[in-house]
Amino acid sequence: MASDLTLFGLYFVILFGLAWPLGRYMTKVFNLEKTVFDPVFQPIEKLLYRLTGVDDSREMNWKRYASAVIWFNLLGMALVFIIQILQDKLPFNPENLDAVAPWHLAFNTAVSFMTNTNWQAYGGETTMSYFTQMAALTVQNFLSAATGLAVAIAFIRGLTRKTTQLIGNFWVDLTRSVIYILIPIAILFSVVLVQQGVPQTLSSYVSAQTIEGTEQKIAVGPVASQEAIKMVGTNGGGFFNANSAHPFENPTPLTNFLETLSIFLIPAGLAFTFGYMVRDRRQGYAILAMMTLLFLMMLTLNYTSELAGNPLVAANGISGPSAMEGKEVRFGIGGTSLFATVTTAASCGAVNAMHDSFTPLGGLVPMLQMMLGEVVFGGVGAGFYGILVFVVLTVFIVGLMVGRTPEYLGKKIESREMKMATIAILIPAVTILIGSAIASATEAGMAGIANPGPHGLSEMLYAFASAAGNNGSAFAGLTVNTLFYDLLLALAMLLGRFSVIIPVLAIAGSMAEKKISPPGPGTFPTTGWLFVVLLATIVLVVGALTFLPALALGPIVEHLLMLQGTTY
Repeated sequence: MASDLTLFGLYFVILFGLAWPLGRYMTKVFNLEKTVFDPVFQPIEKLLYRLTGVDDSREMNWKRYASAVIWFNLLGMALVFIIQILQDKLPFNPENLDAVAPWHLAFNTAVSFMTNTNWQAYGGETTMSYFTQMAALTVQNFLSAATGLAVAIAFIRGLTRKTTQLIGNFWVDLTRSVIYILIPIAILFSVVLVQQGVPQTLSSYVSAQTIEGTEQKIAVGPVASQEAIKMVGTNGGGFFNANSAHPFENPTPLTNFLETLSIFLIPAGLAFTFGYMVRDRRQGYAILAMMTLLFLMMLTLNYTSELAGNPLVAANGISGPSAMEGKEVRFGIGGTSLFATVTTAASCGAVNAMHDSFTPLGGLVPMLQMMLGEVVFGGVGAGFYGILVFVVLTVFIVGLMVGRTPEYLGKKIESREMKMATIAILIPAVTILIGSAIASATEAGMAGIANPGPHGLSEMLYAFASAAGNNGSAFAGLTVNTLFYDLLLALAMLLGRFSVIIPVLAIAGSMAEKKISPPGPGTFPTTGWLFVVLLATIVLVVGALTFLPALALGPIVEHLLMLQGTTY
């Protein structure tokens, strides 16, 4: 246990130590200030603008920004779908894999990678060619992450600008996100992964003879390059079916630590970026403190539950960590709990263990974090604009409590902003609950359950929470490669992504038009511990009121039955 606590402490020390300079750097990137990398990146950026006809000096209002986001992502989705169905005719397919079929699996995958969900209803090494992995999936890993980052920056601009309709240029924000931030970090990380033993090759799969004398094919490929952006961009889609539990994706305790670190790196850095961009670093510190507080609560619950294990095992005289089914021995309970809590706090979805094998309360934590909207650090950009929506809600509620007009950063929060914030919070939640209800009430939905009782309900809840939260991880006990689940989960992914992005940009446009008023005696401070606790409370209360009945029927009742000796 002492070694696990040391691991957790070291994780946060290194995370905050790296996030602070990264946050300052990202501020310069999006404020178009000079950086040390300009001589390398600026010519590439300008060349792209010339080739695509982008006027980088022309900014957009929120409607044009949202339109660009939607059409660009829909085009990317269409290209990923086409590449999959033409896979057998495209190059870099040394295993001669057929086109991805059926069509609804290809459609689900295209939606998944476009929305930064990376939900996978297939085994990567047996379904996707090298070309599809590189040209379709890895490219979308960059672009979907950059989209979330661009929207977050546009939201921050809306909060800081005054009496204008302009919140930036999506094409500039997208381009600079990829060139100045995502590609450099991904290249550096992929080199480290190769050094640690992660494959990076275009050669055919390796044939080996087992000790029984039979031939076995060992899948390899351009893994390190996809693994790096999968983590840095909080995407989560694995090159292999076992994802980051596979030794070729995550071979050592060091890579496990670095992959976990890379998931939170940009989301944590955005808190510092926010403080710099609003010219009040305390604002960023307050949000960072709130996210850290909630994360520590979730990590504590997951870790203690997994450490306690199943009492039925202890009753048989077995001591020590007993909840190791579904976990990799090389990571242990500490490394597994940290990874699981991080990947579902962010919209990453990479897994180094089977969440379906967690204890009931251990499995509740990843599920609840996705249900809350993954605002505990969250995904690249997506988590930060998600938490800013909760900030707007918190300031409004506090204003009602004290009888003052709610304000944030000198701008009044009015009915238009609250309507958009409500939409952004409610639609993903409604999607999770209605999707799970449909699945549990139909023959097609029930056919996918691998376990009876409350655990089966948990599998469905987890699937729709993962899809609507754009996470992509799975309980791995639900058969989802069917027409029913492929289409219904794809719809959940689309609603989860764009029902938040569009209201967020609408709030940004509305706030940008407002004047900034100096704080007065009735202004509620948003930089102290009182605000941190109130914000955390609002996040938890909204989640509890919305999802407690469903959770009570799933993991909570399963935990109570486990204590009575019932297993599933």
